[in-house]
Amino acid sequence: MPLRYAYNTNGCAHHRLEDALDLIAESGYAGVALTLDWHHLDVTADDYEVQAWALAAMLRERELAMMVETGARFLLDPKRKHHPTLMDSQPEGRERRLQMLTRALDVCAACDGETVSFWSGPVADGVSRDDAWKRLEDGVGELVERAEKRGVTASFEPEPGHLTEHLADYDRLAAAAPGLRLALDTGHLLVTGEAGPADAVRQRRAQLGTVAVEDMDRGVHLHKPFGTGDMDVPAVLAALVDAEFAGLVTVELSRESPRAHEAIPESIQFLRDAESGP
Repeated sequence: MPLRYAYNTNGCAHHRLEDALDLIAESGYAGVALTLDWHHLDVTADDYEVQAWALAAMLRERELAMMVETGARFLLDPKRKHHPTLMDSQPEGRERRLQMLTRALDVCAACDGETVSFWSGPVADGVSRDDAWKRLEDGVGELVERAEKRGVTASFEPEPGHLTEHLADYDRLAAAAPGLRLALDTGHLLVTGEAGPADAVRQRRAQLGTVAVEDMDRGVHLHKPFGTGDMDVPAVLAALVDAEFAGLVTVELSRESPRAHEAIPESIQFLRDAESGP
């Protein structure tokens, strides 16, 4: 079964959503990874459900599958990247993040999406790790319950620099919230050095909700175009094929937004060549 590739709209930040979807569809991707943000689909707006219905129609017209990604940098706070989080010191902040993630579930359901991916965020100053973990486990448990009620899969992504950087952190959350899937960004494993990306795909095959691929240098959290870093992309793709992974394999290149019109077709061509081998 061939792999199904998707491109993340955080890599099309300078394009209208409709134009980004056209570029992605015309380049031959099977789907789109939609980063919910103010300029594409703003889940903080009162009309977010209307926006979701419009998106569902656009996806049908272009025959694109989708998943929802919730890593917008300043959607909830214009002065603090990725805040507030589910670990915030203030209940109001935690509720804002939970509401945003719940609306992401609504968008995913409206568009018949495959999963919603999310992360913990960094621990704010003045919050202990013990308190952060307790709040995160509570918030994730509540979100997974809401996801199940909507028929949506929630997938958690370990992220360098966040409270939850490692695969073992996902394991801890999954134990507290059965039903939680793994959003595996293979590049992050080059940053943490905890496992080889291809090995992790094989070892975690039963837990995977979505997988992201990109190039990256070892020890440096910077998403790079394919062929410019240390990632063994053919090995990762072969592992995904061996694992019979049927979900979307997403390309996340937010820093390539100024040249998205080139990066989108270049990326899928690289992946196809890497998948087919020499």
